[in-house]
Amino acid sequence: MNTVITAVISGLGSGAVYAIIAVSFVIIYRATGVLNFAQPGLLILGTFATSVLAVDAGLPFWVAVVLAMSLVALLAMAVERVAIRPMIGRGMFPTALVTVGIFIVLLILAFRLFAARARTVNDPWQLSQICLRQGEFACAIPVYHFTVGRILVAAVVLAALGWWLTRSRTGLAMRATSMDQEAAMAQGINVGRMFSLSWALGGALAALAGVMLASTGAVVQANDALFALVALPALILGGVDSFRGAVVGGLVIGVITALTAAYQPIHATWLGPNFENVVPYLVMILVLLIRPYGLFGTREVQRV
Repeated sequence: MNTVITAVISGLGSGAVYAIIAVSFVIIYRATGVLNFAQPGLLILGTFATSVLAVDAGLPFWVAVVLAMSLVALLAMAVERVAIRPMIGRGMFPTALVTVGIFIVLLILAFRLFAARARTVNDPWQLSQICLRQGEFACAIPVYHFTVGRILVAAVVLAALGWWLTRSRTGLAMRATSMDQEAAMAQGINVGRMFSLSWALGGALAALAGVMLASTGAVVQANDALFALVALPALILGGVDSFRGAVVGGLVIGVITALTAAYQPIHATWLGPNFENVVPYLVMILVLLIRPYGLFGTREVQRV
């Protein structure tokens, strides 16, 4: 039971980061109809920018995070205006391929700007832990501060974003754009501005997720951008157009991965090391076979 509780708590911490990334995908997809594979590049640029501002420039951690999120948001807006806006009306598949190309460009940019070296981010949690249950010789159920921090940050940011999307005038305009672009334009909504805003929000969330990933004091390299792709199974599980589904999918994938990491090396060693990295994609394949629109996604109905 101690192992289960520890794995679930750890999984919720990782799942909170997956949820932030998955929501960043959903916001862009709902507004523009584009599944943005450039998110990993925005994630690693946000992480590296935070490292430069917090470690090299010596700024307070949260000030560096906000500045890095703002810079990545501006970059995402520029990418949308230059590379994505001209692709409107040309189909989802060609546009998705463009975002793959953007990801490669952003990854190369990260190598060039940050000298292709590993970096660290100041640890705001000090790697301390809380002991929920003391064992005979050591803590039986440790909870690290960074796990609690990830959950709290994700809860506050996603709750604030959800409130803004449902209560503010601009948020309602974004929702209207995601439902019907032509109807939104007829109501006087600047659809192009909503596109840019959705990319800015998606970029800022990707940067925040990257910082949460690196804020444990771990060394981060440009190749760690691929971590963002773990959010794809969470996105598929919850539904690519569902804000709530992205959050639930991220938490579920995080817990499943943590439980696999805890028990697979003991009970299924024949699966090999690091099998927990494969599990999210197995879940994704299973969901696509059984319920391709996800738990909360909109089911497509075709009239014949």
